[in-house]
Amino acid sequence: MKILVPIKRVPDPTQKAKLKDGHIDLAGASWIVNTFDEYAVETALRLLENGEGPTRIAGSEIVVVSLAPEDAGKEIRNCLAMGADRAIHVVASDAELDSLAVVKVLAAIIAAEKPDVVVMGKQAVDGDANQVGQMLAGKLGWPQATFAASIETDAAAKSLLVGREVDGGVEFKRVPVPAVVTVDLRIVSAHAVKNGVTPATHAYGGDGARLPSLKGIMASKKKPYEQKKLADYGVGAPVIKETVVTLPPPRAAGQLVADVSTLVKKLADEAKAL
Repeated sequence: MKILVPIKRVPDPTQKAKLKDGHIDLAGASWIVNTFDEYAVETALRLLENGEGPTRIAGSEIVVVSLAPEDAGKEIRNCLAMGADRAIHVVASDAELDSLAVVKVLAAIIAAEKPDVVVMGKQAVDGDANQVGQMLAGKLGWPQATFAASIETDAAAKSLLVGREVDGGVEFKRVPVPAVVTVDLRIVSAHAVKNGVTPATHAYGGDGARLPSLKGIMASKKKPYEQKKLADYGVGAPVIKETVVTLPPPRAAGQLVADVSTLVKKLADEAKAL
């Protein structure tokens, strides 16, 4: 099985956002791989390895793809250090991209690479748009399973059984490959990924993606790393542009009310919540 994993470099969300001239000031920002995309890389690794080894299933491959500025190599190579086999880096600034532009580039790369599955994060933590996975599946005409909390391959690796947490419990979808799967937080839980090779009794440790080992970091320096230009894919100017960013107004102080009827009246008349 060949899995393609799109990843995005994002500002570390634990840092306090600063504004300058109506835009987020990224000067001095720390950059990381989008958390959901790291989980997608982890999911791909678990699908293609014997977790007790770990040894990779023969003939399998993981390709990471990123549309990012020139200096995003550190974050991309972090995914190679985790265990991905090679990387494609399409050099582009954030100002040149929106969801549609990203989808067009990914679709072109997928047409050339012909992966069996695209596994990606459900959304990027900087924009929180949650659009690319669904748009990509639509453009490719592939089945999709979004917000995956669990995933299991069948014996012949011809379909995926994906569990999705919904209001009423867990919804299971079986999708034939090729398919697009977007992953949620619980995909990295101990038994969330089953590939028919790793024993069912094996439990992955931790509560997130694996950390690259020293051996993995050294190996990542020799793995194939291909750079492309956005112009190579004929993508025009983005349709959606950021015009201005403003902080939300300060939260007003709380109020004490004498009784429930007063509370209901204030919710209805002042807060317009009823």
